[in-house]
Amino acid sequence: MPIATVNPANGETLKTYEPMGEEELERRLQLAEATFRTYRTTSFAERARLLNKAAGLLQEDQAEIGRVMTTEMGKPIKQARAEAAKCARAMRWYAERAESLLADEEPAESDVRDSGASRVRVVYRPLGPVLAVMPWNFPLWQVIRFAAPALMAGNVGLLKHASNVPQTALYLEDLFHRAGFTEGCFQTLLIGAGAVEDILHDERVKAATLTGSEPAGRAVASTAGQMIKKTVLELGGSDPFVVMPSADIDRAAQVAVTARVQNNGQSCIAAKRFIVHSDVYDAFTERFVAGMTALRMGDPLEEDTEIGPLASERGRLDLEELVDDARRGGARVLCGGERPQGPGWYYPPTVLAGVTREMRLHREEAFGPVATVYRAGDLDEAVLIANDSPFGLSSNVWTREEDEAERFARDLEAGAVYVNGMTASHPAFPFGGVKRSGYGRELSGHGIREFCNITTVWQGV
Repeated sequence: MPIATVNPANGETLKTYEPMGEEELERRLQLAEATFRTYRTTSFAERARLLNKAAGLLQEDQAEIGRVMTTEMGKPIKQARAEAAKCARAMRWYAERAESLLADEEPAESDVRDSGASRVRVVYRPLGPVLAVMPWNFPLWQVIRFAAPALMAGNVGLLKHASNVPQTALYLEDLFHRAGFTEGCFQTLLIGAGAVEDILHDERVKAATLTGSEPAGRAVASTAGQMIKKTVLELGGSDPFVVMPSADIDRAAQVAVTARVQNNGQSCIAAKRFIVHSDVYDAFTERFVAGMTALRMGDPLEEDTEIGPLASERGRLDLEELVDDARRGGARVLCGGERPQGPGWYYPPTVLAGVTREMRLHREEAFGPVATVYRAGDLDEAVLIANDSPFGLSSNVWTREEDEAERFARDLEAGAVYVNGMTASHPAFPFGGVKRSGYGRELSGHGIREFCNITTVWQGV
């Protein structure tokens, strides 16, 4: 796959890059290993100073890097600027809190005495160079939510970004360098996917994190498993959005539209399956379809655009195949479902009803603005439909009944349950999934400890 910026709004190739050769890749691996030896000994205060500097630079660059992201992968320009701002906030969050999150821990005195020690400490130490294999859909945020905690923990980063966002990938390396981080602290590797296996086999790389597709996750996990290396995987999602009779239907339908089409519908945590109680099914579906139909699709660089193009022609073809398969099986298309005329990889907001378990759309992730609406007779059926998925990333529940909210929180198979709100990632809260959505956690204290050596220090009398 070529490493190039191809504008998805018109298919025009804007920039191309030659992949790094073996000699340059070896130089960067050597640099990462050498840099880690000294960077690991820096103080939290120094790391925080550098990360805060990077956050300030990113904030200043919002307009510029936002435009780059939009031209590389098609997200509406307002969302691109918001992504940059969110990254700056997360960097500051970790700069302020990393030291306390990784503070030494001391077990209870009774347990220390029982072990025969005079003192026992649990300390968090960095692992070393960590390979990050990152996707194109949130080309800044996916990287920063790895890089900020990893750098604050004393690790160094090697970024293998998606091949269609090379300018964003190079910007990130430059950002950390301008902030004052030593060159080897964060490096972008302009390489194809085929080079990842060899890097994972390299003893100098101590761990890996991947956000992306199931096949990519399997490949990285398999190779890392052979090498006994720690991995964190955040893979696909087909999040349920459950609406119960007590919900504020107007508000639920309004949020449902945003939850489905954020980032042009290309988000792992976007709500995709809308499971509605029979008592409010018609009212919700009418409002939801109206909201999806009213969205403005157009040039993502225009300020009032709400839906831009999909990131690639292949992505649009994959989405069309899912919709066509459901249509052939008898599903009803309530809106959208037809490719628009003209240049660019656009696909309209689409809602389908009558989707059955035999259809691909029921079990596969629709990575674009396509929603499915299901009817549930009661809470138990809603839970069954919600959990009838190979994925378990996040979930959304709309109810004013506290006992219902508690049931969903207990029974939904997902890494998060959002009640009367839309799933969103925040640096303070752990993020990740179960089942085929992956394992491990990003963000919060859980995320920063994923790539630490949790060390017991036992001292005798």
